[in-house]
Amino acid sequence: MENNITDIEIEKVMRTKRKTIALHITDDATLIIKAPFGATDKTIRRVIFRHKKWIEQKKREVEARTPKFSPKKFVNDEVFLYLGEYYRLKVVDNQETPLRFDSRFYLSKNTLSRAKEVFIEWYKGMAHEKISERVLWHSQKRGFKHNKVNITNAQRRWGSCSPNRNLNFSWRLVMAPLPVVDYVVVHELVHLTERNHAKSFWSTVKILMPAYEKHKDWLKKNDHLLRL
Repeated sequence: MENNITDIEIEKVMRTKRKTIALHITDDATLIIKAPFGATDKTIRRVIFRHKKWIEQKKREVEARTPKFSPKKFVNDEVFLYLGEYYRLKVVDNQETPLRFDSRFYLSKNTLSRAKEVFIEWYKGMAHEKISERVLWHSQKRGFKHNKVNITNAQRRWGSCSPNRNLNFSWRLVMAPLPVVDYVVVHELVHLTERNHAKSFWSTVKILMPAYEKHKDWLKKNDHLLRL
């Protein structure tokens, strides 16, 4: 398949069992296409042409980001986000716990080969603790009735509300400032009564959190930094 379609360079075309074509702009501003096995090159080109302006705008947004995302190397003095603050890492010997946090991160040297997984497990644990606390606080204050709180590996969604009233949140959210966490929590709690994003949904969110737009905008601008 041609890589230069309407002057837009495609990094990769991934074919899966999905039913629709999806366009994804990566953190280095490259375009990845996710398409069904049966989608023809002509169909993919048509979708790209139809979304040309969106693709170009998203590429410009990614290229203009400051600071830019850089995959973690897990070395001394590297910084990691937790609740909106950056904390430095120190790799240490003779530590039984794989990862410890005390005003900075302490990573056991013998876990370096799986450092990313160790950090993700730590973030998941803290996400469950902190987000569950915020869900409980807002539920009691606002009178919402939910079922369980689950922490997921979602990369494209910060939260979701299932038909059986379970609330799901990405572990990455615990990297964000607490007011931003609260916004996502309130967002999903409102979905318990407002299933879509109609005008009434946003009106309710605004009543509960008047400054929600600021936190929503923060997530949009900093999404790329809340990852490893």
